[in-house]
Amino acid sequence: MKKRIAFFDFDGTITTKDSLLEFIKYSKGNLYFYLGFFLNAPFLVAYKLKIISNQSAKERILRFFFGGTSLEAFQATCDRFTEHVLPGLIRPKASREIRKLLSMDFAVVIVSASPEDWIKEWARINDVQLIASRLTVNKGRLSGRMLGKNCHGKEKVSRIRERIDLSEADVILAYGDEPGDKPMLSLAAHAFYKPFR
Repeated sequence: MKKRIAFFDFDGTITTKDSLLEFIKYSKGNLYFYLGFFLNAPFLVAYKLKIISNQSAKERILRFFFGGTSLEAFQATCDRFTEHVLPGLIRPKASREIRKLLSMDFAVVIVSASPEDWIKEWARINDVQLIASRLTVNKGRLSGRMLGKNCHGKEKVSRIRERIDLSEADVILAYGDEPGDKPMLSLAAHAFYKPFR
C-alpha cells in the first residue's frame, strides 16, 4: 500500500447532488421519482425521526424503484448514467484535488454509501479505488436489499479497516460533507469538511 492515502466521500463531497437520487430520476423519470417518494414518505419521515435506520429507509426506496429489475438491464442503465450524467455532477475543485493527490503518489479511495454500480467505472477511469454499498442479486434480479451493511457512518470506518492496514500509512487525509462522514474524518491527520463548496 502507498504510504500516503486520501479518503473521499462521494455524494455531496465530490458531486454537487446525491447520485442515488439523480440516478433514480434518470432511470425512472421525474414523475415516477416524485410519486415514489410521495408514496414512501412515511418511511422517510420515520428515518428522519430516527424510528428506523438509514439502511431500512434506503432499502425501502431501492425495493420500490429497482426490486425485481434484471441485473443486466440495471447495469446498462448505470453505465449510461455514468457516461452521460455523472460527469456533470462532479465538482471541478474536487476533481482537481484528486488529480493533485494522485500526482503526489497518494492512494485515493472513494468511500460511498451509494451503490457501487454507477461509481465503479468513474473510479476506474479516474484511477481511484472504491469502497461502496453493494446490492444483492437473486437469480439475476435485484432484490432491493443491500449486501451487508450500508456503507454509511461508522460502517465506512469498518469497511476501510477491512481493506486497508492504516498503520502502514504515513499520511491520511479525509474529505466529507455530512455528519455521517465524521467517523471517517476522525481517521485522518488532516480532515476537510465541505472543502469544495
